[in-house]
Amino acid sequence: MALMLVVNGQRRELSTLEQGAALAHVIAELSLTADRVAVEHNGEIARRAAWETIPVHSGDKLEVVHFVGGG
Repeated sequence: MALMLVVNGQRRELSTLEQGAALAHVIAELSLTADRVAVEHNGEIARRAAWETIPVHSGDKLEVVHFVGGG
């Protein structure tokens, strides 16, 4: 069964992932560069070191902030 999430306020269906997939896998499936984003999972800041152990379920909400360099 596909994983249905709300990412930055928009519904997303990740058909290649199932319930309980690790947050790290969700970030990869969204084609995000892990070292350039910060993630809030259901209102809690998700520490990058814990992404492999944080399960994600349909209906969860993610807020993703991209870091942008510049001068």
